[in-house]
Amino acid sequence: MSPLRDRMREVIFEADTPAGRLFDLALILAILASVGVVMLDSVESVASEHRTALRTVEWIMTILFTLEYACRLYAVRRPLRYATSFFGIVDLLSIVPSYLSLVLTGAQTLLVIRVLRILRMFRVLKLARYVRESRTLLTALRASVPKIIVFLFAVWTIVVVMGAIMHLVEGPDNPGFASIPHSMYWAIVTLTTVGYGDVTPETDLGKAIAMVIMVLGYGILAVPTGIVSVELSHAARTSLNTRGCSSCAHQRHDDDATHCKRCGNALTPSE
Repeated sequence: MSPLRDRMREVIFEADTPAGRLFDLALILAILASVGVVMLDSVESVASEHRTALRTVEWIMTILFTLEYACRLYAVRRPLRYATSFFGIVDLLSIVPSYLSLVLTGAQTLLVIRVLRILRMFRVLKLARYVRESRTLLTALRASVPKIIVFLFAVWTIVVVMGAIMHLVEGPDNPGFASIPHSMYWAIVTLTTVGYGDVTPETDLGKAIAMVIMVLGYGILAVPTGIVSVELSHAARTSLNTRGCSSCAHQRHDDDATHCKRCGNALTPSE
């Protein structure tokens, strides 16, 4: 990697140096200002009076963020790896709506996604404990995905069965259960303990089934909590550091890692 790219990577991706910290703090202020402009632009009384100024600031921010995104891609050895990472996708999505607004009116409202970039704040402000805890949580959530998917499939099966039963029990006389999809809507609202009350069973048997689903809902809500709790306990025992890979900018590495777990690039002590 050339000295220029090394220096750019140090400034853009590392927050342990004065230049890197200053860059990230300036970036956070720019993101906050940009999100504020988008929010003000949605207030008609403000937008009608200052629309030109707001749009000008919005485009200035978009151009700056576009240049920053290009610099991030240039600073790493494998741009595609960074572009497909979480922050890489967020960085791209934070500038696309402005260009999309040229052909689709109102698309600039989606620029509020830039607020996700504020997640870098914990690393920038050296809140190491919060960085570690946030990564522990993300690790646990990722590990929970397969189990949660199986759980959701089981819940969906219950919803379909209960919806069909309630459609049969309540029959066409109750408009809320006129079809299985309508009954499934009621089953989801009841099972999740939301209880809008816009659809209610009228027969005694239907009310009895509703009671069963309500009680079942409390047990079902506890399952994903238990899954994530177990994974959190496991993730908390895994020590991660904040070294950044010079190839893809990935930063979630074990303390004893010698290579990047995302792209395989060799890690150096300075990373």
